[in-house]
Amino acid sequence: MKLHELRDNPGATKSKKRVGRGPGSGKGKTAGRGIKGQKSRSGVALNGYEGGQMPLYMRLPKRGFNKPNRKKFAVVNLGLIQKFIDAKTLDAKKEITEDVLVETGVVRRKLDGVRILAKGDITAKVKLNVTGASKSAIEAVEKAGGTLTVAAAAE
Repeated sequence: MKLHELRDNPGATKSKKRVGRGPGSGKGKTAGRGIKGQKSRSGVALNGYEGGQMPLYMRLPKRGFNKPNRKKFAVVNLGLIQKFIDAKTLDAKKEITEDVLVETGVVRRKLDGVRILAKGDITAKVKLNVTGASKSAIEAVEKAGGTLTVAAAAE
Protein backbone atom coordinates (compact mmCIF):
# COMPACT_ATOMS: atom_id res chain seq x y z
CA MET A 1 0.00 0.00 0.00
CA LYS A 2 1.26 3.44 -0.93
CA LEU A 3 0.21 6.87 0.29
CA HIS A 4 -1.67 7.67 -2.91
CA GLU A 5 -3.70 4.47 -2.53
CA LEU A 6 -5.21 5.49 0.83
CA ARG A 7 -8.98 5.95 0.61
CA ASP A 8 -11.83 6.34 3.03
CA ASN A 9 -14.37 3.52 3.14
CA PRO A 10 -17.11 3.98 0.55
CA GLY A 11 -19.99 5.93 2.11
CA ALA A 12 -17.89 7.12 5.05
CA THR A 13 -17.93 10.74 3.97
CA LYS A 14 -20.94 12.56 2.67
CA SER A 15 -20.90 15.98 1.06
CA LYS A 16 -22.80 18.83 2.72
CA LYS A 17 -26.23 19.61 1.29
CA ARG A 18 -25.96 23.02 -0.42
CA VAL A 19 -29.39 24.63 -0.24
CA GLY A 20 -30.63 27.65 -2.15
CA ARG A 21 -28.37 27.14 -5.19
CA GLY A 22 -30.84 27.21 -8.05
CA PRO A 23 -33.68 25.03 -9.33
CA GLY A 24 -31.43 22.33 -10.78
CA SER A 25 -30.14 21.37 -7.35
CA GLY A 26 -33.57 20.23 -6.13
CA LYS A 27 -33.13 22.44 -3.06
CA GLY A 28 -33.33 25.85 -4.69
CA LYS A 29 -35.59 28.88 -4.12
CA THR A 30 -37.10 28.17 -0.66
CA ALA A 31 -34.28 25.75 0.24
CA GLY A 32 -36.62 23.02 1.52
CA ARG A 33 -38.29 25.31 4.07
CA GLY A 34 -41.71 25.50 2.43
CA ILE A 35 -43.50 28.77 1.86
CA LYS A 36 -43.83 31.66 4.33
CA GLY A 37 -44.43 31.20 8.04
CA GLN A 38 -42.21 31.50 11.08
CA LYS A 39 -40.09 28.44 10.35
CA SER A 40 -39.15 29.66 6.90
CA ARG A 41 -37.46 32.73 8.38
CA SER A 42 -33.95 32.80 9.75
CA GLY A 43 -33.20 33.08 13.47
CA VAL A 44 -36.17 31.03 14.67
CA ALA A 45 -35.97 28.89 17.81
CA LEU A 46 -39.12 26.96 18.66
CA ASN A 47 -37.62 24.75 21.34
CA GLY A 48 -40.14 23.85 23.99
CA TYR A 49 -43.00 25.39 22.02
CA GLU A 50 -46.02 23.11 21.86
CA GLY A 51 -48.38 24.90 19.52
CA GLY A 52 -50.01 27.07 22.16
CA GLN A 53 -50.47 24.25 24.66
CA MET A 54 -48.84 24.95 28.02
CA PRO A 55 -45.27 23.64 27.59
CA LEU A 56 -44.13 20.65 29.63
CA TYR A 57 -41.51 22.59 31.59
CA MET A 58 -44.23 25.00 32.78
CA ARG A 59 -46.71 22.23 33.63
CA LEU A 60 -44.35 20.47 36.03
CA PRO A 61 -44.06 21.76 39.61
CA LYS A 62 -41.04 23.71 40.75
CA ARG A 63 -38.71 21.79 43.02
CA GLY A 64 -35.92 22.76 45.34
CA PHE A 65 -34.44 25.93 46.65
CA ASN A 66 -31.13 27.68 46.15
CA LYS A 67 -29.98 29.57 49.20
CA PRO A 68 -28.91 33.01 47.91
CA ASN A 69 -26.34 33.65 50.66
CA ARG A 70 -24.92 30.15 51.02
CA LYS A 71 -21.24 29.73 51.82
CA LYS A 72 -18.98 28.23 49.16
CA PHE A 73 -15.88 26.52 50.47
CA ALA A 74 -12.69 25.64 48.64
CA VAL A 75 -12.41 21.86 49.03
CA VAL A 76 -9.07 20.16 49.74
CA ASN A 77 -8.56 16.43 50.17
CA LEU A 78 -6.05 15.03 52.67
CA GLY A 79 -4.34 13.05 49.89
CA LEU A 80 -3.53 16.30 48.07
CA ILE A 81 -2.00 17.85 51.20
CA GLN A 82 0.14 14.72 51.66
CA LYS A 83 1.22 14.91 48.00
CA PHE A 84 2.36 18.52 48.47
CA ILE A 85 4.21 17.58 51.67
CA ASP A 86 5.98 14.73 49.84
CA ALA A 87 6.95 17.15 47.07
CA LYS A 88 8.43 19.47 49.79
CA THR A 89 6.09 22.30 48.72
CA LEU A 90 4.34 22.30 52.09
CA ASP A 91 6.29 22.20 55.35
CA ALA A 92 4.67 19.68 57.69
CA LYS A 93 6.56 21.02 60.72
CA LYS A 94 4.98 24.49 60.51
CA GLU A 95 1.29 25.20 61.03
CA ILE A 96 -0.66 24.94 57.77
CA THR A 97 -3.26 27.71 57.48
CA GLU A 98 -5.60 28.68 54.65
CA ASP A 99 -3.20 31.42 53.51
CA VAL A 100 -0.34 28.90 53.31
CA LEU A 101 -2.53 26.57 51.19
CA VAL A 102 -3.26 29.43 48.77
CA GLU A 103 0.42 30.54 48.59
CA THR A 104 1.69 27.03 47.84
CA GLY A 105 -1.00 26.47 45.20
CA VAL A 106 -2.84 23.61 46.91
CA VAL A 107 -6.01 25.65 46.52
CA ARG A 108 -6.54 28.50 44.06
CA ARG A 109 -8.66 30.83 46.18
CA LYS A 110 -10.16 30.71 49.64
CA LEU A 111 -13.76 31.65 48.73
CA ASP A 112 -15.65 31.57 52.07
CA GLY A 113 -12.97 29.37 53.62
CA VAL A 114 -11.20 26.06 53.08
CA ARG A 115 -12.81 22.75 53.98
CA ILE A 116 -10.76 19.59 54.40
CA LEU A 117 -12.19 16.24 53.28
CA ALA A 118 -10.82 12.78 54.03
CA LYS A 119 -10.20 11.44 50.50
CA GLY A 120 -6.73 9.93 50.27
CA ASP A 121 -4.58 9.19 53.27
CA ILE A 122 -2.20 11.34 55.28
CA THR A 123 0.92 10.00 56.96
CA ALA A 124 2.66 13.24 57.93
CA LYS A 125 2.19 14.76 61.38
CA VAL A 126 0.58 18.09 60.48
CA LYS A 127 -1.01 21.00 62.32
CA LEU A 128 -3.91 22.28 60.19
CA ASN A 129 -6.00 25.38 60.86
CA VAL A 130 -8.96 25.78 58.48
CA THR A 131 -12.58 26.96 58.33
CA GLY A 132 -14.17 23.52 58.04
CA ALA A 133 -13.42 19.81 58.00
CA SER A 134 -15.32 16.55 57.82
CA LYS A 135 -15.39 14.30 60.90
CA SER A 136 -13.49 11.57 59.06
CA ALA A 137 -10.79 14.09 58.01
CA ILE A 138 -10.29 15.20 61.64
CA GLU A 139 -10.03 11.54 62.71
CA ALA A 140 -7.53 10.74 59.94
CA VAL A 141 -5.25 13.67 60.85
CA GLU A 142 -5.36 12.79 64.56
CA LYS A 143 -4.64 9.14 63.73
CA ALA A 144 -1.50 10.30 61.89
CA GLY A 145 -0.48 12.18 65.05
CA GLY A 146 -1.42 15.68 63.94
CA THR A 147 -4.10 18.20 64.85
CA LEU A 148 -6.87 19.74 62.76
CA THR A 149 -8.40 22.91 64.17
CA VAL A 150 -11.65 24.18 62.74
CA ALA A 151 -11.61 27.98 63.10
CA ALA A 152 -15.22 28.94 62.40
CA ALA A 153 -18.22 26.63 62.51
CA ALA A 154 -19.13 25.68 58.92
CA GLU A 155 -22.86 26.28 58.39
